[in-house]
Amino acid sequence: GLAAVADAGLVYDLVVLPNQLPACAAAAAALPGLTFVLDHCGKPPVASGVTEPWADGLRALAALPNAVCKLSGLVTEADWATWTPGALRPYADAVLEAFGPDRVMFGSDWPVCNLAATYEQVMEAAQELTGSLTAPERDAVFGGTATRVYGL
Repeated sequence: GLAAVADAGLVYDLVVLPNQLPACAAAAAALPGLTFVLDHCGKPPVASGVTEPWADGLRALAALPNAVCKLSGLVTEADWATWTPGALRPYADAVLEAFGPDRVMFGSDWPVCNLAATYEQVMEAAQELTGSLTAPERDAVFGGTATRVYGL
């Protein structure tokens, strides 16, 4: 089925849990002609503050050139009542370090994000979390990567 997706020139979005990241990496390695987009950063356990083994799985997928990641869904994986951008930072930093800004795209996860934050709060957090990037890198995260990957 994934070969048919690749043959059609489409992109395959991955909505998975951290324990499924190794299978994602195996699929991406087996189908180098298909672009895989990891949604919601692979749903890391933000509320727990733990980064491993999620970060190992993330790095394995990011090592493949046909994988990209959506910087999305972090607020709903955090404690909905008390999250801060600081609580999200280790996960956003891991994504940006593993994939690089040219393979990361912002996603709001709207309307699901409304469980934990408004769209505006999600956008403000994403802007803060990418504040150390250069202007061209931020342009990639907030539009360029998605435009390229999805052929918009």
